[in-house]
Amino acid sequence: MLTVLLGLGTWQVHRLVWKQALLAQIEQAESAAPLPLPATLALFTPAPFTKISVIGTFLPEKTALYGADVRPTATGPAMGARMIVPLRQTNGAMVLIDRGWAPISRADAIEWPNGIVAVSGYARAGDAAGWFSAKDDPVTRRFYTLDARAIGAAVGEPGVPPFVLVALGSGGVSPGDRWPDPAHHLPRPANSHLSYAITWYGLAIALLAIFVVWARKGPSA
Repeated sequence: MLTVLLGLGTWQVHRLVWKQALLAQIEQAESAAPLPLPATLALFTPAPFTKISVIGTFLPEKTALYGADVRPTATGPAMGARMIVPLRQTNGAMVLIDRGWAPISRADAIEWPNGIVAVSGYARAGDAAGWFSAKDDPVTRRFYTLDARAIGAAVGEPGVPPFVLVALGSGGVSPGDRWPDPAHHLPRPANSHLSYAITWYGLAIALLAIFVVWARKGPSA
């Protein structure tokens, strides 16, 4: 058992080193300038933690909603979803943009930039529906599984790439009462390996202490 506990602690130390290197890679990518989206997307595979930029015009009338969660707003907690909006690039190609979270009941507070805009973000690959996933409603453009092709077909743009570009906002401050609220940083995985390593090594020390106490007592009569 002591060997098992020490092995688990050492494994978590190795995982900690790997995770720290990964987080450093994400920080480096976050400070780098975004790369333009290639004109030909047939062979394009978005690299992890790479910022991408596109230039084009939003099509607000083709907005879809993805997900559902409650967030605090200036008027109290509100149910909302992420706004998925097609953007027609200057070369005519379409791409879906995740503009961020917005309360469903505050459509009047949605801000729409006019004309040609530049959007920077990261590509998020599509998901597959699970056994317990809520059912999508393409008619009302309400989705609970992030399937770019299905969302594109529902909004009349079946030729969109198989990913969604998650827009990154500047800074990390909530917009207050203007929406949507975009992502403010690249996705970061949790890093709990140090606490796990301490736990396993602590159990190993406790086990060793118990054994020492037992050994000093000697065999019982």
